[in-house]
Amino acid sequence: MSLIVTQGLTKTYGTQVTALHDLTVAVEPGIIGLVGANGAGKSTFIKIMLGLIAPTGGQVRVFDIDPTVDPDRVRAKVGYMPEHDALPPDVSAAEFVTHLGRISGLPRTAARERASEALRHVGLYEERYRQIGGYSTGMKQRVKLAQSLVHDPDLLLLDEPTNGLDPAGRDAMLALIQRIGSEFGISVVVCSHLLGEVERICDSLVAIEGGRLLRADRISAMTEASEVLAIEVSEGTDELAAALTALELPVTRDGRMVLVPLTNEATYDHVLRVVADLDLPLHRLDQRRHRVAELFATRETADA
Repeated sequence: MSLIVTQGLTKTYGTQVTALHDLTVAVEPGIIGLVGANGAGKSTFIKIMLGLIAPTGGQVRVFDIDPTVDPDRVRAKVGYMPEHDALPPDVSAAEFVTHLGRISGLPRTAARERASEALRHVGLYEERYRQIGGYSTGMKQRVKLAQSLVHDPDLLLLDEPTNGLDPAGRDAMLALIQRIGSEFGISVVVCSHLLGEVERICDSLVAIEGGRLLRADRISAMTEASEVLAIEVSEGTDELAAALTALELPVTRDGRMVLVPLTNEATYDHVLRVVADLDLPLHRLDQRRHRVAELFATRETADA
């Protein structure tokens, strides 16, 4: 059974704004990236899945449940981490997450136990009795993640989970999300506009642009090897590029990398011979992989 299925899903606000347009997609279990620029319709999609807002047209099913008809059943199976903070500053994380557990239907003792467990999973066990107002941005993000886990859901919807974090904080949050998806057996939808983050941790991806489906596929299919050879040396990049050009190979540059079309196996031999003749320290020589960001770049080029 698919995790999420939509058919012609559309959401308009008034007569001017169309947030989602005829979105038809089937999402399988795993760690799924929901990507697109700000304003692409990602948050609207999440709110419709939770039954918080109703679509204008089309259908949506989450675990084969219609959230427009039975939102409580959907929310019992889904944990939601919102993008923006709505955390009370004058209560502890333990109190807050326990309260959310009670709201989800857990008995008092079970809610307290589940809150402690969720806070331990996100690395806040030692700090659980501190008031949230004294937490750093990274700790507040972890509180939001803990409350989404407290009722033991089968699916997490995480809206911009690395929002406001520094690079180290983003890495830690991404590692935590990957661990939840791989070790806990919980499917995770990561809503993000940061495509590199999605590539790192997700199994599959749903890309939307202007409320329309751009592509839905496995990450492995989107980042398959291209017919371009990428060469990187620790020093002597200019000399390498000049020597390959002298061999009449069409050379392009991407930062520190030299890119050459892989027309046949002899291309490898030409490159290795040049690197050896110039006595350059070879750091990388392999086929370049496509990147998720190229999806949007290709669309922009086509539109232009």
